[in-house]
Amino acid sequence: MSDSGDLRVPHVALLPSAGMGHLTPFLRLAALLASHDVCVTFIAPNPTVSLAESQSLSNFLMAFPQITRKQLHLLPLDESCANSEDPFYYHFELIRRSSHLLSPLLSSLSPPLSAMITDMSFTSTVLPITDSLGLPNYIFFTSSAKMLTLYVSFHTMLGPNHTIKDDLQVPGLGPIPKSRMPPPLLQESNNLLKTFFIENGKKMTESSGILVNTYESIESETLAALNEGRVLRKLPSVISIGPLAPCFFETSQQLQWLNDQATGSVLYVSFGSRTAMSREQIRELGDGLVRSGCRFLWAVKDKKVDIEDDEKLTEVLGEELLERVKKNGLAVKNWLNQEEILSHPAIGGFLSHCGWNSLSEALWNGVRVLAWPQHGDQKVNADLVERIGLGTWDKSWGWGDRETVVKAEDIAQTVSEIMGNDLLKLQALHIRDEARRAVGDDGSSTKSLAALIDTWKKFQVLP
Repeated sequence: MSDSGDLRVPHVALLPSAGMGHLTPFLRLAALLASHDVCVTFIAPNPTVSLAESQSLSNFLMAFPQITRKQLHLLPLDESCANSEDPFYYHFELIRRSSHLLSPLLSSLSPPLSAMITDMSFTSTVLPITDSLGLPNYIFFTSSAKMLTLYVSFHTMLGPNHTIKDDLQVPGLGPIPKSRMPPPLLQESNNLLKTFFIENGKKMTESSGILVNTYESIESETLAALNEGRVLRKLPSVISIGPLAPCFFETSQQLQWLNDQATGSVLYVSFGSRTAMSREQIRELGDGLVRSGCRFLWAVKDKKVDIEDDEKLTEVLGEELLERVKKNGLAVKNWLNQEEILSHPAIGGFLSHCGWNSLSEALWNGVRVLAWPQHGDQKVNADLVERIGLGTWDKSWGWGDRETVVKAEDIAQTVSEIMGNDLLKLQALHIRDEARRAVGDDGSSTKSLAALIDTWKKFQVLP
């Protein structure tokens, strides 16, 4: 251990998980650390699931040549062993089963590492590896602090046969209704998501700390409950470092159509990088958007994995609906830079699945949200949207699964209401200002990050 004080530069390695929902915040965190003179090594699992992941990684590394990239080459896995039909959950398991390859990779890095930052999905498999190396390991939880309370306490609330019978009563925070929990967690049979929650939630108590892409003014009560031991005893410090600001490498050419629209007049419609609606629901949605009379930009997604989403708009929507859409909106099937869209002055609302990245970008840009959760953490996040006044959530729409179809007339009415709600518009702008203060020079998240970097300097081992 050196005593060279502030001259030491910490070296941190980051290991993300599969999917843009995990990769994007890791890239933004890596850029933020590099801007604070931290030496960063980015460990990218190879291959990726989607084309969007590969492109984002390439763009990021071109923009930040000072960040070192290492690859974790994934070992083949019999798909029957994965216990999931979801390609992203399958990839999570692929990375977990290959994680033993990390030990020689981490040991070979120069200068020696000060700390590791690991995706929450790999807590149980990577912590033993870093422990054996004497390396501090911080878990990056890529959703809300409220979702973290469920993640770390879920294993303590299971009944016989690992089942959930009632609403979860989270100590210090009140209940989380069963209806808001990811459906796989309620199944009696084992599945990958349930296994991740149980194994990783238990193991998080052994990490050096938990980083969350959130900030005090929107989740102060939850952060306090976590850090005061009311949710789970012996939990390490939960450190709010958000909202993680977008990076310049993410910019792309804007749509001319959007440039031609009036300020605040357009509803942006997107359900994330891994959500695919049924063909029937897609067409009801399109019909509803047209009926609302609002201007809209709609990112249509027909398959979970982008490289499989190769059908043309006419095949997905039908020629008649596509022609109607063109009268007051624009539907696209190609990749859009969501952050750039949400920051455009023409955007006045966001119909969103409530993935945490999407909500972070909405609050960063002061865009009101119409929540329509589809899976995973999204109902918990949608509840936060309502509580802080960022938007509205029609709970009768359910999970957006293929068994329930929300009709066009309901969509039209709800879209019209949120786009005409000026109080929500003002509240969204207030939330934007709070978000930017959190990461300003004297912001709570900035101070937390600075303290964390100082901690890493103390762990720096020089040859």
